[in-house]
Parts: sequence; structure tokens; C-alpha cells
Amino acid sequence: SATSDLFGPEPAPPGRVRAFLRLVMIEHSVFALPFAYTAALTAMQLWDGTVHWTRLLLITVAMVGLRTFAMACNRIIDREIDARNPRTAGR
Repeated sequence: SATSDLFGPEPAPPGRVRAFLRLVMIEHSVFALPFAYTAALTAMQLWDGTVHWTRLLLITVAMVGLRTFAMACNRIIDREIDARNPRTAGR
């Protein structure tokens, strides 16, 4: 449409985003963050006693990004097995 030409591509429909978030279970990545933060902050305290905010940001990106990537790969690789399992057939 004309508006998509002016403002760039149209965003993905909410259904696709929701399906992707369900596919990779983003809440599991968020749930794992406090454990990574605890380990990182403990290491920072023992190292020099200061909080390194840039490193915490990198840990956040790594935890969410790599875990999301791994879960998506797992879903793709196991799609035939998941299709036969009644518990995972709808994924």
C-alpha cells in the first residue's frame, strides 16, 4: 500500500509474532535471566566489586538470543517427532 512505501515495510501480523513467541517460549528465557544475573553479579563482586552494566546487557542479549535460537532449531529439527507425540502435536 501507499503508506507502507512511505513508512517502510508493514509490521508482521500479530498472529505471526505470537506464534513465534509460543514456538520458542520466550518466557523460559526470561525465567532463566535471574540465574545468569546472580552468577554474573557474584563474579563482578569477587573480581573488582563494581557492577559492569555493559556486561549485564551482553549477558541479557546472549541469554535471550541464543536460547531463543536454540529452541527454534530444536522445534524445527524435531518437528516430525513432535507431530507424532500427542502432547506436542499442536506445535
